[in-house]
Amino acid sequence: MFQCKVKVKVNQSVLSTLQSSPSPSLIGSIDQGTSSSRFLLVTSTGKILSTAQVEFQQHFPSSSRYNSGSSCEGWHEHDPFDIWDSVCLCISHTVTELTKCGVEDVSSWIKAVGITNQRETTVSWNDRTGKVYYNAIVWDDTRTAAVAEGIIRENTDSSSSSNHKPQDVLRAKTGLPIASYFAGTKVRWLIDNIQELRVDLESPMECNNVRFGTIDVWLVYMLTGFKRSIAEDEMGIRLACEGGVFKTDVSNASRWLFMDLDTLDWDVDLVKKVVGSGCEFPVSKALPKIVPSSDCTIGTIRGVGEKMDLKDVPIAAILGDQQAALFGQACYQPGEAKCTYGTGLFLMMNTGTQKIPSTNGLLTTVAYQLGQRTVANDETDKQPVYSLEGSVAFSGSTIQWLRDRVELISDASETEALATSVPSSQGMYLVPAFSGLFAPHWQSNARGCMVGLTASHSKAHIVRAALEASAYQAREVFDSMVADSKVELKEMRVDGGATANKFLMQFQSDILNVPVVRPEHLETTGMGAAFAAGLAVGVWKDFDEIEKMWAVNTKWNPRMNDGERQKLWKGWNKAVQRSMQWLEDDEV
Repeated sequence: MFQCKVKVKVNQSVLSTLQSSPSPSLIGSIDQGTSSSRFLLVTSTGKILSTAQVEFQQHFPSSSRYNSGSSCEGWHEHDPFDIWDSVCLCISHTVTELTKCGVEDVSSWIKAVGITNQRETTVSWNDRTGKVYYNAIVWDDTRTAAVAEGIIRENTDSSSSSNHKPQDVLRAKTGLPIASYFAGTKVRWLIDNIQELRVDLESPMECNNVRFGTIDVWLVYMLTGFKRSIAEDEMGIRLACEGGVFKTDVSNASRWLFMDLDTLDWDVDLVKKVVGSGCEFPVSKALPKIVPSSDCTIGTIRGVGEKMDLKDVPIAAILGDQQAALFGQACYQPGEAKCTYGTGLFLMMNTGTQKIPSTNGLLTTVAYQLGQRTVANDETDKQPVYSLEGSVAFSGSTIQWLRDRVELISDASETEALATSVPSSQGMYLVPAFSGLFAPHWQSNARGCMVGLTASHSKAHIVRAALEASAYQAREVFDSMVADSKVELKEMRVDGGATANKFLMQFQSDILNVPVVRPEHLETTGMGAAFAAGLAVGVWKDFDEIEKMWAVNTKWNPRMNDGERQKLWKGWNKAVQRSMQWLEDDEV
C-alpha cells in the first residue's frame, strides 16, 4: 500500500450534537477524483461531520512498449490499486479519528454509502484470476484520439449525404460525439494493444471472465468482493478481490459510447461499432449491469481494511462526479444548472425527462435515475432525468501546469493576488488546449497557445490570463447551452476548488453577465452522492427536504460594461481560432 498523508477533519460541534442524539444517523460518501480521493460523513440535517482526503500518484509515461518509437505525450494513467488504497485510507483514517473522539462504533451510525467518481477513466481485469490487465486509462488521456479517428472512419459512409459531422455518427443513440474522452475508445485501445487481454477475449473458456469498468465499477467490485487467499501472483503483482458486485449506474454508463439513451441499456450494435469487428465481445459478461443512480439494492460492503470498517453497510448510490455535483447543488428542476471547477471544467443543466439533442457541441447525457428505496415511492420518480453538459479538459489543471511545469507559482493560492496586481491581461490570452479542445469545439488537433504577447507582459499577466481562460471556456459552454435548450439561465451555481478564488468568480460573472452563486458547502460532489444514497434508504424522503438544506454562501453580480465584455469576448474567440488545426491529421 502506498504511503501518503491523509488529511482528516472532524467538525466537533456537529459531533457533539450527534453524540447527544439517541439514534445518530450518517451517510458516507466516497468521492473518487482525478488527483485525490475523499470520504465524507454527512448528517441527516445535511451537515458535514468529517472529511478525509489523500492524493495518489499520477502516471505520465514518457515511453511505452505499446507505443514503440513514438512519443507518449498526452498519456495519463492511474494504478487501479492506488485508487483503491486511497479510498481505503480515507475510510480507515476517518474511523480512527472518530474513535479517538469517543465514537466506539462509527459503522453502526452509517446507514448507507454513496459513490461518486471521475468518469470515463477505464480499467480492465479478470474476474477469475484477479489480474488487472493494464493501468486505468484516465479520461483526459489523448492516446485514444487516433482510436476515435479510426472509429469515425470505420463508421462513416463516404457516399452518404448526411449533414451530420462525421464524429456525430453515434450521437442519435448515445448523445455523444466519437471522441477520445469517452470510455469506449479506451476499451478499444486496450483490446487492440494488450495482448493478454485480447487472448482472453478470444478464448471460449476465458472470455466470460474479462471485465471492463469505469472507476465506480472498480470500487463497487472491490468493496463488495472477497479478499483472495493469495493477494499477489507469482510475479508479485497485486490481484483484485473475487466475487464482487459488477454494476454501474446510468450516469456513468451514458459516458461509454455503448449505452442507448432510450433503453438505458448496452446496445450490442453500438459496442460493435466502437470495439470493431476484430474480436467477439461478450457484452453481457464484460460490461457491468446498469442500475439506477439511487438504489438501496446495489450491494453491501464486505469490510474495509484489517479492522473491516463499514462492514455490512449498503452501497445505495452511484453517480458520475458531474452528475453528483448537479445533485448536490439541488438542481432538480429543468433549467437549473451548475458549473464545477476541478481538474477540468464541467457545466451541466437539468433538462428533466426530456432528451435535448445538441447542435452546438454539447453532450446529451443522463443526470440521474431514482430506483428502489427502503420506503415506498411513486413509480413516476423512477423515470431517468437527462441533462446537457459541456466538458472542458483544462481548468484547475492549467494552474497545476503553471505550478509544476512552468514553475511560475509554488501554490494555487498565489494566483488571486497575482491576477489582481495588474488591471488586466492587456490583450494577452492563454488557450489551454493541451490535449485538444473539448466542448463545444471537439478539436483533437488543437494545441495550447498564448497570443497577444508583448514585452510589457509579466508573470502576473500570464497567471491572470490562465484564470480568465476558465471563465471564457465556461462562457463558450454557457452560450451553447442556452442555444440548445432555448432557456435563458438566470444564474450559475458553482462549486469546486477554484470557487475560492474571488477574482475568478467575479470575472466569471462579468463575462457571463449573470450572477454566480457559491453554496455554503463546497463539497457538492460528495454531498450529491450522500443525498442520493440517503434518499434510497429513507434518511431523506424527497427532494424538498434536500433543497431546504442547500444555502447560498456568496453571490457575485456582474459589474463589467457591455463594451468591455464584447471586446474581451472577441479577443478570446480570435485566440481559440489560433489554437485550432495545429496538428496535422497524421500527428493526432
